Amino acid sequence: MTAGIIFRDNVKPEDAKAVREIVASTGFFYPYEIDVAVELVDERLAKGLKSGYHFVFAEQNGETIGYTCHGPIACTKASFDLYWIAVHENHRGKGLGKLLIKESEERIAKLAGTNIYAETSSRPQYDPTRRFYLACGYKEEARLRNFYDCDDDKVVFVKYLTDK
Repeated sequence: MTAGIIFRDNVKPEDAKAVREIVASTGFFYPYEIDVAVELVDERLAKGLKSGYHFVFAEQNGETIGYTCHGPIACTKASFDLYWIAVHENHRGKGLGKLLIKESEERIAKLAGTNIYAETSSRPQYDPTRRFYLACGYKEEARLRNFYDCDDDKVVFVKYLTDK
């Protein structure tokens, strides 16, 4: 259940540990990918908004249980990457991911963003992720064959916030 969810965008030092725990709990990511998720928090803490990384954290009863990380794509007018969206395994399947992505889309729109790109793997393990993006109104825009590894394509999804 998503009752009592509070969203925040300020980044705190303890968020690095929370992000590590959230991402690791999913069982989807390699250790080096988990390290990258934490590095983005560290980069934001070190450089602030100049880092280009924006976060939305979902808290319930004082515990951070999910988050997104997004940012503007260099050399574009209004395109943003959705770098990360993850919900702690103990809280998945309750609609929190959809709330997080909606909150992130609203914040991206306030930053004059109109296009949001999200990428994921084609491995069978990521079937739920791809279905999630489709259910949230994203469309598969591109597929780069063997991008991550042999038989592991990069699947790029897009949502145009100006489409009605």
